Amino acid sequence: MENNNESLVFLRGFFFGYFVLQNWIFRFADYTYDDVERINKWIFSEILDDENRIGHLSSRGSNDFQGQSSVNINRYIVKLSDRSNRRYRSTLNIDKQNLIKVIIYFSARHCIAADWLNDRDQFLYPNDGWKTDKEFQSDCLAFTIFHSQNRISSQEGINHWIPFTEQEVDAKERFESHFMTDFLKGKLGNKKEENQLFTSSSDEQPTCLIPEAPISFSAEAQAVFDAGKELWKYYHTQTDANPNASLYDIRAHFQGRNDKGKMNAKSDDAAYTGLMNNLKENLKNLAEKITPKVYAYGFLRE
Repeated sequence: MENNNESLVFLRGFFFGYFVLQNWIFRFADYTYDDVERINKWIFSEILDDENRIGHLSSRGSNDFQGQSSVNINRYIVKLSDRSNRRYRSTLNIDKQNLIKVIIYFSARHCIAADWLNDRDQFLYPNDGWKTDKEFQSDCLAFTIFHSQNRISSQEGINHWIPFTEQEVDAKERFESHFMTDFLKGKLGNKKEENQLFTSSSDEQPTCLIPEAPISFSAEAQAVFDAGKELWKYYHTQTDANPNASLYDIRAHFQGRNDKGKMNAKSDDAAYTGLMNNLKENLKNLAEKITPKVYAYGFLRE
């Protein structure tokens, strides 16, 4: 009994000390960022219009790892009038003009896992290095298209995020949108310079980054696309496959939902599980490739 009491006292002391130390570290960390702007000012200073062309970037406003889970892409339409609601102040409707900036923001926020050590680390307003790094941009595009926090669903509107053609995945019907494959092939940009991949409306402050030629992907990004293609092809062998399904829809199809409507974490389909695990492994490799540049371009401090 005495030993149990001593153990209890020890545990109480340990956790008290832990929380005091953690609070001190977090307060100290906050002070070290007083001289810089945060990442949300960089992305959410973009003009918000009443159009939702291909999707919506959502965040609850937090600039640290605590807010990581709230950063996602969905099909919700945000109106200018919604900005009066605090919930929608850190939001942005996505189109071809801001897509590259959105996927860089998304990748910077998700390529590093949150833990108790980095919990309060702040994501910052970056330097200009990302603007000319085409491989970084294309790596982030691949990462965002296939990440689980991309919650675009064809059940909520037209899915503009299918990264393959009907022929590539053996779809039985024509897709409603070819936006993403056209974007990847450089078909949505203005042909001004034959060899320029990304253009901007201003050389000093680019606000519009649109591919003007087919995007070349790194080996790590291409591996993600290859793994994703096999998953899409397997889905289209299903008798009830929706030709316009997104990755989120494909996951819901195989994993199902519980009685509260939440998607199950696993599937009973072994083939799907294997394909999904392969995609996750390649996404992990791509995240590790993206991470050093997140620091190099000032999104995070070492």
